[in-house]
Amino acid sequence: MTKGERQNLVKGLGFISPWIVGFAVFGLYPLCTSLYYSFCDYDVLNKPAFIGTLNYQDMVGDSVFWKALYNTFYFAIFSIPLGLILSLLIAVMLNQEVKGRSIFRTAYYLPSIVPLVGVSMIWIWLFNGDYSLVNYALSKIGITGPGWLTDEAWVKPTLVMSGVWQVGGTIVIFLAALQDVPRALYESAQIDGASAPVRLMHITVPMISPAIYFNLIMGIIGALQEFVRPFVMLGGSGPNRSALFYAVNLYQNAFSYLNMGYACAMAWVLFVIIILMTWGATAASRKHVYYGGDS
Repeated sequence: MTKGERQNLVKGLGFISPWIVGFAVFGLYPLCTSLYYSFCDYDVLNKPAFIGTLNYQDMVGDSVFWKALYNTFYFAIFSIPLGLILSLLIAVMLNQEVKGRSIFRTAYYLPSIVPLVGVSMIWIWLFNGDYSLVNYALSKIGITGPGWLTDEAWVKPTLVMSGVWQVGGTIVIFLAALQDVPRALYESAQIDGASAPVRLMHITVPMISPAIYFNLIMGIIGALQEFVRPFVMLGGSGPNRSALFYAVNLYQNAFSYLNMGYACAMAWVLFVIIILMTWGATAASRKHVYYGGDS
């Protein structure tokens, strides 16, 4: 490097040094520390004692760990595809030339900016077993509603419904992608007699596949870290731990039971699970995602 290049490098590092220091202190250090603590017996109040892989071994025989993992996967398996399909269909409808389109777009996006705690309180009111608005509406047509938040069989479906309700952010991304689909493709398909479902499956979906892939990855990450709704609506447990999600179990181990070493180990296991699932989704979709710049 010449003297001028070295000076430019020093100046550049100086300008980005606040970010580097912030990342090192608030990002890199906690990351490395949590990895170390995952191999320790640590209760926050005393010094960590190194115990090797015992925390990871304990997970294998921990029935609560597996219950939380099952609940989380149940939520992810149903909420991710339902959210993608629903948001895509709504985005297609909101992309049509109709009067008051901006009002409809606003109405569908508003739920996504409501704080999750407030949304959870609304869902508690809607699905309360004794005084729920949903059960009252069902009773008017002769149907006795279940105990949405008290019946183990209905707790996770209720949480899935509450999660799918906030798809405004996903809709916006799909709407942005729909703007780049050439109108000529739809016109040519219409001339050939292609129906709306055929145009959706053979033109819309392939052309916006990068947006679908992005929303899928973000959905996987978000669903596996679901915390606020089960924690607020059911105290993080529910009947027979039916609402004990992985993130809630991690939080309880860290801050309720002060088992911070075990919680750090759980965090790294979750990290590995997310990495594997995103890698699997990327590998599965590699041949199905179309980028306009590709040959």
